[in-house]
Amino acid sequence: QVQLVESGGGLVQPGGSLRLSCAVSGWIFSIHAMGWYRQVPGKQRELVAHITSGGSTNYAGSVKGRFAISRDNAKNTVYLQMNSLKPEDTAVYYCNSDAGVAMNAFWGHGTQVTVSS
Repeated sequence: QVQLVESGGGLVQPGGSLRLSCAVSGWIFSIHAMGWYRQVPGKQRELVAHITSGGSTNYAGSVKGRFAISRDNAKNTVYLQMNSLKPEDTAVYYCNSDAGVAMNAFWGHGTQVTVSS
């Protein structure tokens, strides 16, 4: 059974940092491209950062230069390092594979990130 468990969220002041983790089980993690997504109430979930199986990365314009996605295939985990956080980064953050997104499946519970003074 495929399972994705996000962690690492919390309350942080503007300008602060957080590191999110997503532990994946139930599939061969290393072959899957992975993404971090975020959602605020009333809006669609949006892609924040993406990493291919080979390690190539892409970012949404709003987070480029502040966020960094990485993966550890030995630990079946994908990370999102978030620096210089802004109030507009406040959202529930989720991870998923490209395949999971295409099927609208395997979404975890997400982790809440709140940026506020």
